[in-house]
Amino acid sequence: MQGTRKIGPLRPASRFFLAPMAGYNDIAFRTLCIKAGAGLAYTGMINPLSRARFALGDRPAVQLFTESGRGVGAFMKKHASEAALFDLNLGCAAPVARKKRFGSYLDDLDVIEKTLKAMRDAAATAGKPVTLKMRKTAKAMEIVALAEKHCDAVCIHPRTRSQGYGGEPDMAFALSVRDAVSIPVIYSGNVGIANGLQLLKDFDFVMIGRNALGNPGIFAALAGKRCSIGFDDYLKLAQRHGLPFNQIRLHAMHFARGMTGASRLRLALSKTRNEERIRTLLEGH
Repeated sequence: MQGTRKIGPLRPASRFFLAPMAGYNDIAFRTLCIKAGAGLAYTGMINPLSRARFALGDRPAVQLFTESGRGVGAFMKKHASEAALFDLNLGCAAPVARKKRFGSYLDDLDVIEKTLKAMRDAAATAGKPVTLKMRKTAKAMEIVALAEKHCDAVCIHPRTRSQGYGGEPDMAFALSVRDAVSIPVIYSGNVGIANGLQLLKDFDFVMIGRNALGNPGIFAALAGKRCSIGFDDYLKLAQRHGLPFNQIRLHAMHFARGMTGASRLRLALSKTRNEERIRTLLEGH
């Protein structure tokens, strides 16, 4: 099955995806990653019970989190036309996930299955794929079985909760997940230029997360193409969509990585109070 180009009825343009990252994956950043060649760009985690307004005009892959399944179906029906697919987050290892029992801490198999059934039913009418993103946990293979039953694909981040986003991913475990299912498998965890193409030999799709921050062009590089994308490109889109200043500054600090005097530059950026000052600082480097 590895090497498939489809997730349910969806055929992404590339097998490299922008991984869901809470706090980072705004519409401007997602748009730049798609421009550079990402096949899909995920939102950060979204609570389906939230009353916030979500910028989904770029038709991203929408990731949902829940501790009970409440509101998932209604949210999906409301936003079906704006989403490429819907994903259930069973991978978040943050302290708040532990406190609220969602993400990788949601281990009630009955709740997980009930949620996946609701997602499947809500997605069926609109013809949208349903996926699940998970970690290496004590109930991982039982969750894999539920994904096989109810999802169009499963994404494995083969680190434990205690590892967070550091430490070595357990590749043997990821391969055991791949071998346990017939649906496509998406790999996530410590993906970059050095190993991205190799991972495509073992998995259907590959997600890139933190290595894309400040560097959307990584998707073009993996395809053997050149793509010049800088902070100005992000800023124009951020202003067009009315993103808040703190969000713009956050991304500016990542675009500063690799520049001369990056540590001092990032410190200076952290103290800025307007967009023109950010632009001046980055242009000076």
